[in-house]
Amino acid sequence: MKKMTKKERVLAALNGQSVDRVPVSIWLHYPHKDQDPKSLADIQMYFTEKYDFDFIKLMPFGLYSVQDWGCKVKIFGTHNQPPIVDEVGINCIDDWNNLEVLPGWYGTLGKQVQLAEHVNKLIQKGGEEIPFVQTIFSPLTTARKLAGDRIFEDMKAAPEVFHKALQVITDTTINFINENIKAGVSGFFFATQCATYELMTDEEYDEFGVKYDLQLFDAYKDKTYFNIVHIHGDDVMFEKLANYPANCVNWHDRWVSPSLSEARKITNKCLLGGLNEHEVLFKGNVDDIYTHVQEAVKLAGTKGFMLGPGCVADPDTPDINYYAARLAIERFGSNVVADEGYEEEVAATK
Repeated sequence: MKKMTKKERVLAALNGQSVDRVPVSIWLHYPHKDQDPKSLADIQMYFTEKYDFDFIKLMPFGLYSVQDWGCKVKIFGTHNQPPIVDEVGINCIDDWNNLEVLPGWYGTLGKQVQLAEHVNKLIQKGGEEIPFVQTIFSPLTTARKLAGDRIFEDMKAAPEVFHKALQVITDTTINFINENIKAGVSGFFFATQCATYELMTDEEYDEFGVKYDLQLFDAYKDKTYFNIVHIHGDDVMFEKLANYPANCVNWHDRWVSPSLSEARKITNKCLLGGLNEHEVLFKGNVDDIYTHVQEAVKLAGTKGFMLGPGCVADPDTPDINYYAARLAIERFGSNVVADEGYEEEVAATK
């Protein structure tokens, strides 16, 4: 099989077709860079090119969606300490009524649009088209980031008020989506941190989650080609979220049910995962990672599969481990004859 471009490889995987090699990418936060769109774009592009990854998941800091509504964020500026909430933006039920729909180009949101624009320019400058996706959060996840776990009380105490606030968050997120589409993103990495039975019942998520989630997908599903749903947490509502109108599913498959092979029986969508980003990618050695990747390919197969972490990688992960993951998928996920000298390259990492 002839060698594919990165975009061809990703598209083939999304469509469940044969690939020359299973696509791979790894992502992590850059707290020392993520307050400046250009600096973050530069380091993400450098990271992607350094390890020859197949796509880029844009990595705005995790609280970008709430800062413009008054949530105070503490910034550390070190490479391994992400920003944290210093003061929530919602302190009582009435505060939900104060939320207003924001333009997608406004404030901190606008900086993440600039990130997409900068990455797009770097890709065009580099020559080969690299698929890249913007990170967005489910409206309920954004509400939780804004107010903390009081949302689970507020949705029961004042459901009408909370629904109104969720619609404001949804409309703002759609504005942000539209600006990113203009910036040239290939799609979106939709992340929910609330679709877990540890936090909500099916009925609660149907009422306060699904209705608003699907509005986001409707805003981009027919305008972009690479759309991932990330189901964060333990005991997740996998079947519910796997049925969303995305073409790729990502979750903590190495320690959360279903496994990759079990997921194959639930959905025919492309599966993104296979790497335990902490116990193996961060803590393991090269041999551990080779075995780990080989196992992932056996579980998922080479069609409709992309190798990646269940969530963000540790910023202190050794360089050699990233190289090992990349070279391991070349060996175990390839449908072409390895280039001359490949074995020596592999041996050099051990």
